[in-house]
Amino acid sequence: MDAPLRSTRPTPGQLALAEQLAGGQELLGQGIARLPANLYTDQAHFAAEQEHLFARLPLVLGPSALLPNPRTAVAHDGYGVPLIVSRDGDGKVHVLANACRHRGTRLIESEELVPAARIVCPYHAWAYRPDGSLAALPRPDCFPGLDKGTMSLRRFPAVESGGLIWFAQDPDADFAPAEALADDLDAFGLPHLHLYRRRTHDVACNWKLVVDAFLESYHVQRLHAATIAPFFADGITVADRIGPHQRAAVGRTDYLERIDRTDWRQLRKAVTYTYHLFPNSILIMSPDYVNLLTCWPRGVGRTLVEDVMLIPEPPRTEEEERHWQKSWDLLDGGTFAAEDFRAAALCHQGLASGLIDEVTLGTLEHGVADFHANIAAALMPEPPATL
Repeated sequence: MDAPLRSTRPTPGQLALAEQLAGGQELLGQGIARLPANLYTDQAHFAAEQEHLFARLPLVLGPSALLPNPRTAVAHDGYGVPLIVSRDGDGKVHVLANACRHRGTRLIESEELVPAARIVCPYHAWAYRPDGSLAALPRPDCFPGLDKGTMSLRRFPAVESGGLIWFAQDPDADFAPAEALADDLDAFGLPHLHLYRRRTHDVACNWKLVVDAFLESYHVQRLHAATIAPFFADGITVADRIGPHQRAAVGRTDYLERIDRTDWRQLRKAVTYTYHLFPNSILIMSPDYVNLLTCWPRGVGRTLVEDVMLIPEPPRTEEEERHWQKSWDLLDGGTFAAEDFRAAALCHQGLASGLIDEVTLGTLEHGVADFHANIAAALMPEPPATL
């Protein structure tokens, strides 16, 4: 089913990757690269990632479609911090602490969408607006001198850009790299898509093993032989960068040669774009729908992975529902859960055994090496200030 595109042309960067594919080019590293195996299993390294990546950088919370209407909210515990993601009456997104300023009570229990004209504490009924400001409290006479203006819920910096909601725990986080993706994501109509399904997978592996799987196509013809392999050429991938984020494309080179590659609708049928949103999220742009995968580390060897499927509009008929359900089952249950995530868990078992000292990456796995180089750079101590 064709998506209603907001753009009729690819961005220059998207078109450049398609031209490389049509010309038979592929992303190749300079040679074999090796990574220490303990990057995936060492507790101290995991703690450093939590401190320097997850506590400092902007992180994806979900698509804009998570909050389709004003005055709504969802609880979000993915990053181990109890959050509320809300949209106020003007449509602006806010990210708040899910803890009442009175006694610390969790305000929203469900991670499903709830009305939020007022966010009311279930314990003593303190009521907050969607922007976190305290609206009212019972028996205000019991709190003499209390200034409601100082009792807002804790706010986290957040931006909504290109159809994604980002937040950071660091008040000084730089959101410019996130906003730099907006043109590319707008071309897919991401801000206007409908959230069809969400599912969280509990995977027994280090979070980077999940990300690794989407940064190389070397495995596609082998691991995905029973599912998506027929749609792709073996190892033909091109990629570039948008700041710290990786943009990659795979496709059918023979079909690309026959179409008008400046026609976005034709190009989307021939090319699957994948975006690695550094550090922990993946966007997969199928011809008529999008999957957003976000990795939430729970330990050095455990990761929660949320899969969100976005479609052009809510299904209107039983036939449309069957179409989208089939696509959901193919990727979420088949390709992702039964293949990618299973392989990541098996990989972690081998690495955790201590029986190999390093991971060996071939020329088709250059994207994996690049990802780990970005992490290494982010973990480097800041140089001392000079006078």
